[in-house]
Order: sequence, then C-alpha cells, then structure tokens
Amino acid sequence: MKILMVCLGNICRSPLAEGIMKTKVADHFLVDSAGTISQHEGEHPDKRAVKTAANHGIDISKQRSRPITQSDIEEFDKIYCMDIDIYEDVISKTKNEEQRQKVSLFLTAAGELKNVEVPDPYWGDMKDFEEVFQLLDKGCEIIAEQLK
Repeated sequence: MKILMVCLGNICRSPLAEGIMKTKVADHFLVDSAGTISQHEGEHPDKRAVKTAANHGIDISKQRSRPITQSDIEEFDKIYCMDIDIYEDVISKTKNEEQRQKVSLFLTAAGELKNVEVPDPYWGDMKDFEEVFQLLDKGCEIIAEQLK
C-alpha cells in the first residue's frame, strides 16, 4: 500500500501527515508526501513543523519538499489532500476515473464532515502547528484503521 499526503508547499501539513502516518501503519506501507507547487523543492520542512513533530517523538527533519508528479498519481494507492484547493489541483492532474478514485480530502477520508480542510499553519505560530498536528494525528489514526 502506497500512501501520499499532499499540501501546497510540502513543508508544513503534508510532512507532518507523512511523519504521523508512518507511526500508525505497518512497515510494508510506503508513506510519502508532496506539494502542488515547487516553490520549496528540496527544502526541509518548516522548522516549526519539525519542532512540533519532535515534541511528539517523530523525526521529520530529513524530509525534503517535492512537487507531486504524474507518476505519483499513477503509482500511489491513496492520495490524501489537505484542503479543497489542493484536492482540485490534484484531481485536475488525473487522467481517468481510476486515478480520481485514489484522491480524497484527508479529513473527509477520516470521517470528519464538519471541517473538510486541514488549516495551513504556515502564517501562524507554534499553537497553530500543534493544533494541526492534533488534527492530523486523529485523522491518521482513523485512516490507518481503515487501511488495515
């Protein structure tokens, strides 16, 4: 099973989601993350995301930002998008219904119907990163159970 977490720049939400999901699934799962823009390509996650993850015993410091590719859409089994704009962007890159079926909003997949978007903490502070971590942690727990 190959799981891809996607946000805008691949430096805040999706690296956190990748790191968290890796702690929730078996070793034979491949979990990765990407962004819909290449602005931060090659950069490590935002320092605040790294610190927040570390506060919970998860090391995401070695991750590197990368843009989503066409081969990602073909190869990954599940693609979880952090917000509606990201979802629409990824859907626009799909070539057929089979690929579209792989793509979903992260919180919707986790059964959260009130809030469909994981807020972007980039312009916020450490409190915002911690809130996003908690949301992702809960969502990853639910999704991991669904995938077992």
